[in-house]
Amino acid sequence: MRVGIVGLGTIGRAMCEAIDRGDIGVELVAVTARTEDRARRFLQGLRRAPQLLKLEDLVERSDLVIEAATQEALETIAPCTLRRGKDLMALSVGALLEHEDWMVLARQSGSRIYIPSGAIVGLDGVKGAVIGQITAVTMTTRKPPRGLAGAPFVIRRGLDLEALTEETVIFEGSAREACRGFPANVNISAALSLAGIGPDRTRIRIIAVPGGTHNVHDIEVQGEFGHFTIHLENVPSDTNPRTGKLSYLSALAMLKELAGSVKVGT
Repeated sequence: MRVGIVGLGTIGRAMCEAIDRGDIGVELVAVTARTEDRARRFLQGLRRAPQLLKLEDLVERSDLVIEAATQEALETIAPCTLRRGKDLMALSVGALLEHEDWMVLARQSGSRIYIPSGAIVGLDGVKGAVIGQITAVTMTTRKPPRGLAGAPFVIRRGLDLEALTEETVIFEGSAREACRGFPANVNISAALSLAGIGPDRTRIRIIAVPGGTHNVHDIEVQGEFGHFTIHLENVPSDTNPRTGKLSYLSALAMLKELAGSVKVGT
């Protein structure tokens, strides 16, 4: 499988390094990055450095395009990839909630859109439960203030997160609203909603935790199957407090499964 990676942030670099080490049986043929000089310095440290290409050329050479950039970048990456009949792994999942046309385009072109579980577990249970009937899905996310800084919702409301002295609920609403207000922070809410009852019925609460060291997520699902809860405490990555380490480990696991001959789980 020929793979192209768009974005060389925390997740993009981790995926490049794993492929370069031989951990995953795919060929990394190209990367695209916003800052070319910085990207070239990173690529010099790989044993088999891929080419640094513009998006259109990367898509042309790849079987699978991995978006490891931003929701804004995915607005360009997704249609460019899907129109050419290439598969897409989207990590900025929140953008998918605003683009049902991408699903239509994928069906028309024969492409597939892959969404890793990210910093969440239990999506296999949600996917199974929704084949029957799910009555409610709620998720409460607790993050250190620095992991929420700069989010559009925070800026729009003029919230001074650093001034908080105790746990404070800063958002309650639907998964769709959460992804609009926190596009770099709660992509897992988009994945949860797509696996289950949709972005408008999935309820999200976001809590800022002064002094917190982990990204904590509590998910509760109720339905005809019964009831289950999920509790996660994810360690933020060293380079980006908005990204939990499980996010890029999940993306690597999905890529490894796509390249392998055995699929485990729902």
